[in-house]
Order: sequence, then structure tokens, then C-alpha cells
Amino acid sequence: MNFTVYQAPQGLLPDLTRELGTVREITAVREPLVVAAGPPYPAAFAANIWLEPAFSPMASISDAAKTLKAVQRNWACAPVGHFRRAALVVAKLPKVSARPLVFGEPLPSSPLGAFTLWDEGTLLYSPKTSEPVPGGDYRFDEDREGPPNRAYLKLWEALTRLGTMPGAGDVCLDLGGSPGGWTWVLAGLGARVTCVDKAPLDPRVAAMPGVSSLAGSAFAVDVADHPGLSWLFWDVICYPSRLVTFLTRLVARPDCPRLVCTVKFQGETDFSAIAELAAIPGGRLMHLSHNKHELTFVRLRPGEDHGLDRFAAALGPSAPQDSPAP
Repeated sequence: MNFTVYQAPQGLLPDLTRELGTVREITAVREPLVVAAGPPYPAAFAANIWLEPAFSPMASISDAAKTLKAVQRNWACAPVGHFRRAALVVAKLPKVSARPLVFGEPLPSSPLGAFTLWDEGTLLYSPKTSEPVPGGDYRFDEDREGPPNRAYLKLWEALTRLGTMPGAGDVCLDLGGSPGGWTWVLAGLGARVTCVDKAPLDPRVAAMPGVSSLAGSAFAVDVADHPGLSWLFWDVICYPSRLVTFLTRLVARPDCPRLVCTVKFQGETDFSAIAELAAIPGGRLMHLSHNKHELTFVRLRPGEDHGLDRFAAALGPSAPQDSPAP
């Protein structure tokens, strides 16, 4: 049986199952995991995708650990029950570093698999996953003094996962950026940043080199007024349909900048808007560990290499699995 396992972010299992249910046959759900027939699908609401899953009988805790260690060294557990037994398996495996990520440093490159005890006598595991951190949970060594709010963590994560970021010589627009968490990140990287918001920047951010601000609505911005624009960042509170309209016009421009945009849902998840955003050529939707009831849309320029290439390669053809779910 050819199947894939998808791991939901905390609290978003219903969104993941609804998203997958339109494109795949779901064969089993045990929070936080969804088992679906067919090859991997780049689900926006998946924190991590298990690319080469297999079921294996296990006679004991030691037997499960032996099976995993025979495949590779590094494993992360995503328990769906049998929590005590799962913890005992973890205790018999080599330790995986729990050190927080440091912004600006490369992501871990060692292979990292995922496993769970599907039931008392069955191991479900995958040596290959879409994300290089356990459970797709990106946690950073935080800066608790510099940024004016915690929104900076979203941008740290988005840029880290993209594998590229602005620097000296880049011109950036930060729309809806007050009080300046994202502007703080961008200015710290050496970029020139203009923040557009009806509310003011934090004075400490406004005083950073390369930072300017405009009072007004993000929807009134014309990128033609910002020559040399290389990146556009969007963290505006608005209905997703308005963001779709804004981006549809923007990506039609030959000089469209690189894009990092938060999709904020007002009440129910807007799956219609998600479908429209997913259809934008070159773009990708993902749920960041630091997103709440949100997704993040990212798009670089054609031909640019970035972390999404790693993701696309991970989602490439994988060997069919013959072991059906119990």
C-alpha cells in the first residue's frame, strides 16, 4: 500500500484532515497523525510529513528500539497513545539534540526519522520526513530584549525555512509592521526597510539604521513607488480574500519582489482563499510553528535556490509501501 503520514500542529488536526480530504483518501486518524493513501502532498496544515512510512510488528520495547536503530541513528517520537511505552522506546534510542535553533545558523543536516507506537504491538515509522527538526517544531534561542514583540519569531522561522534572507543592499517593505518586530529583524540583517502601518513603530526600532516609516494603509501601497524593491513582507490583519486580491495583482508584475505574507483567518478557516493562494505559481503555503490560526505564504523569484527546493526534493517520488495500516 502506498501511503503517507501527516503530522498536524497542535490544535489544527481538523484543518489538516479537511485539507487532505479533498485530495487524498484518509485511512486513519490518531491525533496528531493522519494516514492517507497515495504519495506525499504538500499540505499547508502539516507540521511534518512522513515520506517513507511503514508498519512493523514489535514484540517488545527493546524490539521496537532495535528495529529503529537498524535503520538509522536519529528518531523523533510523535505519540498517539501508549505514552509510557513510547517514552521507554525513546529512552533506548540515541539522544537527539533538543538545543534551540540559532537564527542565522544552518538547519540540522543529519537524517531525522519519526515514529510512533500505533498500538501496543505495532510500530509505525518513517526514516525520511519533510522537516529537519523533531515534529516540524521550529524553536529558537529567543532574544528577550531587542524586539518590541514576539512577532519576530515568525519571521525568523520563515526566513530560516526559506534558506535565504535579506541583507545589505536589499530594499524591503514591511506592511502592517507596527510595532516593528519584523522591521527589527530586517534592519538587523542590514537591509533597508520601510514600515507601512497606521500605528507607529516602537521608538527603538524606528531609530535603527536603514529604517523609515510611512503612516497609512498597506492596501494603499504601490510597489512602483519603491524602486529596487527586493522583498515585501505582510503581517496585516485582514480577510484572506483581500490578501489574495493584493497578491494576484503583485505577482503579475515582472518586477514582483520576494514575498513573505501571513494569512490571518477571521473566525473559520477560509479554504477557498487557501486554494487561490496555493495556485499562485512559485508560491507555497505553510503553517509555521509560530503561526496561530494563520498560514504563511512565501514566494521567491524564478530560478532562485532556497529551502523550498529541499522540501520539494523531500516530497519527490518515494518507494511504495506494502504494509497496510492495521
